[in-house]
Order: sequence, then C-alpha cells, then structure tokens
Amino acid sequence: MSGAEIVIDRPKNSAHPRFPQLIYPVDYGYLENTRSMDGAGIDVWLGTEKQKQINGIMCIVDLMKRDSEIKILIACTEEEREQIYQFHNNSPYMKGLLISKRSEG
Repeated sequence: MSGAEIVIDRPKNSAHPRFPQLIYPVDYGYLENTRSMDGAGIDVWLGTEKQKQINGIMCIVDLMKRDSEIKILIACTEEEREQIYQFHNNSPYMKGLLISKRSEG
C-alpha cells in the first residue's frame, strides 16, 4: 500500500449516495490500485493531522450487505476517530470496532 494514492470520493460533510441522512464526518475514500473484500479499493478515512500516518482501523460488519471489511484511518485526530466510530455504529445494520494506534511519546 506504500505509495498508493488516496482518492477522496466522499468529502467531509457530504451525504452518503444511497442514504442521504448519513453525513461523512471526515474525508472518506479509497487507496487507488488496491482491492478490498468487496472488490473495490481499500477504504480510508483521511483526517487532519499533519503527519499522514496510519493511526487506526475500523473493523466493520455490515448486516445489510452481509459482509465485513476494514477501513484504514490515516492522520485522524482523537476527535475524528470518535466521529468515525459513531458513524459506523449509529445504525442497527452496521457495527464497527475501532482499533487505534497509541500515541508515542
């Protein structure tokens, strides 16, 4: 994944294409030229920290699609990670587990 370009196709505060009541709290997209369980690119949340390093992952179970996948969190602040966690857990049809990298120092 090193060197893969991040493509943001759902910017912060935009609505989900199929569920317009869901608003993305942080930039959301995928890593170009990668493949996830659903056959599309690996999903990423891109936060606002200066250092563009992976600092968490969301492990998702989608009961409507009957699948699971991970979403990589890059440069997400603690507040952004909480917003992403809430985004994935505010529905009875999707649940997620956040795994955060501990801050060093």
